[in-house]
Amino acid sequence: MLDSGASDSEEAARAYYATSDVDAFYDAVWGGEDIHTGTYARADEPVADASRRTVEQAADRVSDLLHSGSSVLDLGSGYGGATRCLAGRFGCRVTALNLSEPQNRRHRARNAERGLDHLIDVVTGSFHDIPWPDHRFDVVWSQEAFCHSGDRARVLREAVRVLRPDGALVFTDTMAAEDASAEALRPVVARLGVEALATPGFYRRTLSGIGLSRIDFDDRSEQLTRHYERITDETRRHEQELRRVISPGYVDSLLANLPLWHAASRRGDLRWGIFHCRA
Repeated sequence: MLDSGASDSEEAARAYYATSDVDAFYDAVWGGEDIHTGTYARADEPVADASRRTVEQAADRVSDLLHSGSSVLDLGSGYGGATRCLAGRFGCRVTALNLSEPQNRRHRARNAERGLDHLIDVVTGSFHDIPWPDHRFDVVWSQEAFCHSGDRARVLREAVRVLRPDGALVFTDTMAAEDASAEALRPVVARLGVEALATPGFYRRTLSGIGLSRIDFDDRSEQLTRHYERITDETRRHEQELRRVISPGYVDSLLANLPLWHAASRRGDLRWGIFHCRA
């Protein structure tokens, strides 16, 4: 049974991602495929291109485990950009576990359009209670999903539980700096429905405590600043277009909240990067 923190965060995430406003925003500004932080080669690079680069570079870290006979679990798979990338590049089977059924319907449709539905299973469910037995997957993958959890230690325990002994956990997440004030970040994270963000130190300590000894964190926090600058700029540039397809209140909330993320990353209160972990 979930505790109140985990269940409340699930309800907040489910409600947030169930709206057509969110879909339209990610289509217009993010490209509608990957909905996580990008790795930028230049300041004006399209958000979609930078976001796909993050997927490719995270996949490089576990490429030794990925082939036609391997299995991947994507926790919080969103619209399925990463699952299609992995299945298409490596021919591996990918199971996508995601809380939002509207996102999952869209995910399944795009898999079919790309001819990848035979390699990808999309399951509606919670990463707080992963519905598979121990040691089931070669790779457990996640991108900017753990920040939505109200019980991240539980999510990590579940992720490691279903990982094969010689497998790997690779994930990205938006985190707080070790010395950042939770109070100062509260207005920033309000839309996530959680009280606070994890820190890189929390992830290191927790993963070490549940049996992973090789924990590599590639700190790319400077990319977070660039990413939120690009997202804020693109939202402003598309504002009138967005107001034709999104409720005005949602556009207003974006224009109020996104600069808070940009400012927090610029003053060093946020962290982001790629974790690659093995036993």
